[in-house]
Amino acid sequence: MVDDPSRRHVPPAQVAELLGIRVEEVIELVQDGRLRGARVGSPARWRIERDSVAEYLDAQVEEARRMALWRQSNAASFPELWGTNR
Repeated sequence: MVDDPSRRHVPPAQVAELLGIRVEEVIELVQDGRLRGARVGSPARWRIERDSVAEYLDAQVEEARRMALWRQSNAASFPELWGTNR
């Protein structure tokens, strides 16, 4: 995401580009507590913790995996679940 791996915080624009969303949505994710970030400097500018972006992506992947399993279980018929001998 960033050329310098030693940087712990990145601007929202880079996060937005990575996630494919608008900068405003990145700020909303921070305000909702789904990403960790803070306003720093003068004038204050948002900076997002790099690690929180990876954690957010991992959580999104896990949520998608669970939703796919849920949809599969809802689509399964009783004979598929318990076998055809019952």
